Amino acid sequence: MRRASTRLSYFYLPLVCGFLLLAVLIRQADPFFVQALRLIAFDSYQRLAPEPYDADLPVRIVDIDPDSITHFGQWPWSRTIMSDLLHKLAERKAAAVVFNILFGEPDRTSLEEVVKRLPPEQASRLARPANAPTNDALFAAELAAAPSVLPVLLTDRPSGAPFAAKAGFVFAGDNPRPFLRPFPGAVSNLPMFDSAAKGVGTTNLFPNRDGVVRRMPLFVRLGDQIIPSLAAEALRVAQGASTYILKSSNASGETAFGQTTGLNHIRIGKIEIPTDAEGALTIRFRRSNPAAFIPAWKVVAGEADESQIAGKIILVGSSAPGLLDQLATPLDEALPGVEIQAQVLEHILAGRRLARPDYALAVEELLVVALGLLIALGESRLSPGLAAGLGVVLLAALNLGAWLSYRYWSLLFDPFYPSLVLLLLTAGVTFYIYRQVETQRDEIRSAFSRYLAPAVVEELIANPHKLVLGGEQRELTMMFCDVRNFTSISEFLTASELTSFIQELLTPLSEVILSERGTIDKYMGDAIMAFWNAPLDVADHPHRACRSAIEMIDKMTALNSRWRDQAQAEGRPFEEVRIGIGINTGECCVGNLGSRLRFDYSAIGDEVNVTSRLEGLTKLYGVPAVVGERTIKQCPSFDALELDLIRVKGRARPIRIFTLTDFWPDRAGDIARLRPLHEAFLHAYRTQNWPEAEALIGRCVDAGGTVLGAYYAAFSARLPILRAAALGPSWDGAYAMTAK
Repeated sequence: MRRASTRLSYFYLPLVCGFLLLAVLIRQADPFFVQALRLIAFDSYQRLAPEPYDADLPVRIVDIDPDSITHFGQWPWSRTIMSDLLHKLAERKAAAVVFNILFGEPDRTSLEEVVKRLPPEQASRLARPANAPTNDALFAAELAAAPSVLPVLLTDRPSGAPFAAKAGFVFAGDNPRPFLRPFPGAVSNLPMFDSAAKGVGTTNLFPNRDGVVRRMPLFVRLGDQIIPSLAAEALRVAQGASTYILKSSNASGETAFGQTTGLNHIRIGKIEIPTDAEGALTIRFRRSNPAAFIPAWKVVAGEADESQIAGKIILVGSSAPGLLDQLATPLDEALPGVEIQAQVLEHILAGRRLARPDYALAVEELLVVALGLLIALGESRLSPGLAAGLGVVLLAALNLGAWLSYRYWSLLFDPFYPSLVLLLLTAGVTFYIYRQVETQRDEIRSAFSRYLAPAVVEELIANPHKLVLGGEQRELTMMFCDVRNFTSISEFLTASELTSFIQELLTPLSEVILSERGTIDKYMGDAIMAFWNAPLDVADHPHRACRSAIEMIDKMTALNSRWRDQAQAEGRPFEEVRIGIGINTGECCVGNLGSRLRFDYSAIGDEVNVTSRLEGLTKLYGVPAVVGERTIKQCPSFDALELDLIRVKGRARPIRIFTLTDFWPDRAGDIARLRPLHEAFLHAYRTQNWPEAEALIGRCVDAGGTVLGAYYAAFSARLPILRAAALGPSWDGAYAMTAK
């Protein structure tokens, strides 16, 4: 147990710290699976509390929907229809008309384009008058007259296409260009359109690797030129602003401690927008809502509600699935690109903010380390139930804190990666401690198996509540076993030889006790103290103790035979080793007894002392086992012979003692002849009929042979003393033992 605890203290915390350090390093590296966990967490927040649609926000979508395509024919429409659409929107005082449609080719329905596809003789008849404007020219004129914004599509292929900026840029602080996403090429509209429009912005959307749009950069780079997003241009044109102000690190009022950390704010007209270092926004999306859409055919037909257009930023695009302009958001699996642009504008105009603060990573890593150490220490010191409760509370607090930060302060903290780390740590710590407990159990099993039967050890490990700590009063059957002639044997042995002899003697005797579910209390040199019925209940404990005594005596016969053969082979003298066994049943105090510094699982009490005295009486009576009356009464299957009624030193009540006869050679014939003579002898002895007793001793010796020779010799020596003592009629037949 002590070694397992030492291993826990030496290796447990270093392992925990190593795991937490690895978790921090992985978070610093930020592989995709960590990013994915973070994105799942942030998407979950939006699903739990999506933004509602706000009809008061001045953003609407003119939708080239399936009904509009039915009205005007297949897409793309002629520039005359697009001119009418733009004219109607401008006429109804739209603050800005933003096309999410690229006009990169001439109108294929224009007369000049049709003529190019006809034979020469037909083409000459259909030629347009020299001064008649083309469809594209008409559309360009409408673009110039209206607060119009056109898209540009940035690509990863170098194109060399020129881009004419529609606004100026003012930098406050560090140059933001290194932080903006670069593109080498662009696909633009026809030059006449870009020249006529009041604004041109990139229509690119930037989904993550999982195809979900979550962020929108307000500016990117084409080479060294800064390109605004479609949403940024829409806001600028709607306000009539001419310049963007890009505020970066080390600008006035911004603290960067000399470090170049990128963008932090962008000013468009009167609107100041906080951004991340790349000038991007994390969008708080809402679910798609039909109220934000106006069918294009209604606008051209003059049936659209003017209040839905006047003063509004109008985005023109298509929700038709066949036009393949759809991407996923945290709330919708497929959202038209034009609606994503509209929701970006709504996010800005509503003053929404969704930011991952600069210190978020440090906070998350600190929480991983702090909570990880707390869980690790709690797991090692608390009960399993409390440790599990602690883990649940900490994980709940972590996730609740992240949710509240999002809900009330619009801050994005990742609870998933820290939770995953803490769950893995909890699992690892639990497994580690489980292995330590198993190691301790193995050590307990190994240690207790030297004192308890293996079946008892396994039952204690499976049901530790059965092992009552401290002391308890219960009935035990106790055994003391000692070598009779140990002093004379050890006199001729070296220390090493004596150690081997004790081991060779005690091992088989201990195996007998353990096989009978006995508990070995202690070894005292060449002696064994054992008991039955603790720490676990053993219903037939007196029977098992007596059976152990018989088997131990049989073991001694086999051991003596082997030692005799060894002595003869080595040419040295041999002295037979004899043991004496005392067995008694009674109430004892048993448990972990001793001091706070050291204790043993042991039994104490008067009955223990009596058992020790019974073992000593085997010397006096010359029998291998002396058993108390209470034990014999519970073992009717064993054949026993009463020896005496004695009063041991320090105890007033006399004890009736017996010896077992099951180990006698030719037991049936000897006992049959001896028993009636022996009972007559005891009767004569206790009635003080000394002549009769003396006469019966001789007859008993003849009947019992050498097995009880020493016993009857002891009585022969005792009878003259008792006769001279004139005991009188009050004597109860008990012989007082003055020594062990």
